[in-house]
Amino acid sequence: MSVPAGWLASQGTLARELTMRGRGLHTGRAVNVRIVPVRDATAADASPGIVFRRIKDKREVVWLRAEPALRHAQPLCTMLRAANGLGVRTVEHLLASLLACEIDHAVVEIDAEEVPILDGSALPWIEAIRACGREALPQPKCFIRVLKPVAVVDGSGAQRREMRVEPAARYEMCVRNDLKGFGDMQWNGALTPEVFASEIAPSRSYGRVKWAVPAIVAGYVRGMPILRGARPSCTAPIVGNRVLGGMRLPDEFVRHRVLDLVGDLALAGAPLLGRVSAQRPSHEMNFRLLAALLAERDAWEWTECAT
Repeated sequence: MSVPAGWLASQGTLARELTMRGRGLHTGRAVNVRIVPVRDATAADASPGIVFRRIKDKREVVWLRAEPALRHAQPLCTMLRAANGLGVRTVEHLLASLLACEIDHAVVEIDAEEVPILDGSALPWIEAIRACGREALPQPKCFIRVLKPVAVVDGSGAQRREMRVEPAARYEMCVRNDLKGFGDMQWNGALTPEVFASEIAPSRSYGRVKWAVPAIVAGYVRGMPILRGARPSCTAPIVGNRVLGGMRLPDEFVRHRVLDLVGDLALAGAPLLGRVSAQRPSHEMNFRLLAALLAERDAWEWTECAT
């Protein structure tokens, strides 16, 4: 197949190592991240794709490939978890950024259980990855071509959530979301690395302050860290019908839904050639759509770009 407009024809990795430090949105804990290039994805000691390595005292405690089989349901984020219970939370912004920067192979070393939230958006990741540069690899770029429509639905009436993916010649999204006081928001367009970087990546995680405080307390009671690291510096906090400090982008909330959706679908291992339509998407619904697509083996195929 020919390369879709805006994408490169070869697979790639980082040109040099990337390091980042921040705090987790849910745990509030400091975390260091080191992303290492993988230049030979066919080597016996290397794994193709994106791999997370939890490190403690410079020793590996768990190894997790970013794939649907390791996804574990969590409130307000996406988690990869091994059979021994150890995992890495809040991977979606980083996975979206690696996919959008066409970094197909890398090892993400992390010394805590949660990827740092940074400023609540994917923009710091995009800027850091671009600063490191991309090294082209000899393998042709792969896409997942959608061959027939697949849909998932949850709820009914005003609470109905619906997601659908269908064949298209490029990666497209149409996402709608509504929030009381802000009205109906929609983002519709072709998803390319440049579009993601300029129109999607700057959008921040958001939430109502009146909802966050009870969630934090409930998390302490249940022994599950939720939003302990949430601050105005790493979220778009909503009070009443306004965002403290204002919005970065028009319809920032729905754009962040697109960001999360891109990151969750990145667990498939490649960009889609298909159109994703979503009404009120969530992490759980994103994964349900991905799982439904992959379960129907005649609904998709791997395809390579011509070199």
